Amino acid sequence: MKTKTYVITGSTSGIGKALIEKLSDNNIVFAGYRKKNSEDELHKISSNIYPFYIDYAKPETIKLASDYILSKCTKIDTLVNIAGAVVAGPIERIEISELKKQFDVNTFGHLEFSRNLLDVLNGGKIINISSMASYGVFPFIAPYCASKKCLDMLFNSLLLETKKNIKIISVKPGVISTPLWEKSIQENSKHFNISQGYEKEMQFLIANAKKNSTKGLNVEKVVNKIIQIDNTKNPKLSYNIGFDAICVSILSKLPQKYVNYGIKYLMKYRIK
Repeated sequence: MKTKTYVITGSTSGIGKALIEKLSDNNIVFAGYRKKNSEDELHKISSNIYPFYIDYAKPETIKLASDYILSKCTKIDTLVNIAGAVVAGPIERIEISELKKQFDVNTFGHLEFSRNLLDVLNGGKIINISSMASYGVFPFIAPYCASKKCLDMLFNSLLLETKKNIKIISVKPGVISTPLWEKSIQENSKHFNISQGYEKEMQFLIANAKKNSTKGLNVEKVVNKIIQIDNTKNPKLSYNIGFDAICVSILSKLPQKYVNYGIKYLMKYRIK
């Protein structure tokens, strides 16, 4: 089997960690991390792993990361953009600076990093881990939904416009059992604390996030699908993973008026 070169962000937990564990036995993997002191942890997985630090909330690290990778290789077979965050809370209370940060982390950071690597990706693939949230707005996580929709749109434009031979694929999982949800509770605590008048909604949001961290789609299923896509010569542009993702993709085709009506009914029924 041919040895490939991968670049994978968000590699210290969830999908990213499971993916590098599977791919690093027989391939070269550049593994992006944000949490300080993660290098030793990544090195223990395999000697084929080359850790690099990148934090999309700190734009200067994007160039440093891409420069490091370009200094080590002349060809990347597949870039998998996984790193992400969730900004949650009532849209009328979230600071605009926080909304901008959501897009920096989930959208613009991925685009800048990918563009820096385009020359060595010629003939390869970019696989973006988007979300079923990209199909519409889920109440109180609208920034996350919008950032994923924007991610898909910008990369589709890149696919249409670039003269390089690069396949770009969007993977849209449903709810996955990953630490992302527990992290989102911690990182959004300030939004929950200033949500007067939305106390019941915030309590529901926190409880739902805790449930998602253990009851969602198995990470292994998503990882296996990513590997399958990577090994497909002519993959589709977009893949839904999970029954909930399929359902949301179908519902998104309804007029927004009816979608909103359904969401409001469910909120009234479930949030008491």
